[in-house]
Amino acid sequence: MLVKQFATGSIITVGDAPCIVETVEKHTPSARGAATIYKIRCRNLIDQNKIDLSCKGEDSYPEPDFRKADVQFLYKQGSDYVFMDLESYDQFNLDEAMIGDNKYFLVEDMEGITALILEERVVGVELPDVVEQKLVECDPAIKGQSATNRGKSAKTETGFVIQVPEYMENGETVKIDTRTGKFLGRVGTTF
Repeated sequence: MLVKQFATGSIITVGDAPCIVETVEKHTPSARGAATIYKIRCRNLIDQNKIDLSCKGEDSYPEPDFRKADVQFLYKQGSDYVFMDLESYDQFNLDEAMIGDNKYFLVEDMEGITALILEERVVGVELPDVVEQKLVECDPAIKGQSATNRGKSAKTETGFVIQVPEYMENGETVKIDTRTGKFLGRVGTTF
């Protein structure tokens, strides 16, 4: 896969280890003829170490040979997250370090998740691009407030803090982009 095609959540091989791309920064030089540089931060899916790469857009990294399986997130037990393979009904645990910030998007009995299996070992999960969560803590709505560009912080049922429009209230369900962590809209509205 070419570096210029990388996005948050892409899986690549760096030095024989599968890694998930966490951030991609594009730096365009001002000098003519200079190559665009990509600063990539990824996490090794085996030992959870962070890796920083500095690459040109035409550089490439191979994609690891994963087997993928549809899974369901069941529940959190201590620092472990329990999943179930939807085909075999086998259950497996991933610790919080392996889940990383994805923990803020996991709600009990959630489906649409893909397990990444390398050499018969689950090394990570891919979430759907959009999840729905209920707001549990936000400032009260202001009377007469309509859809404006101003926002306020709100906390979801998983503890994730997100910027929402001022008119949102506790108990409302919102759509969140798991790649960016941004508010997309209320459930029942188009975005």
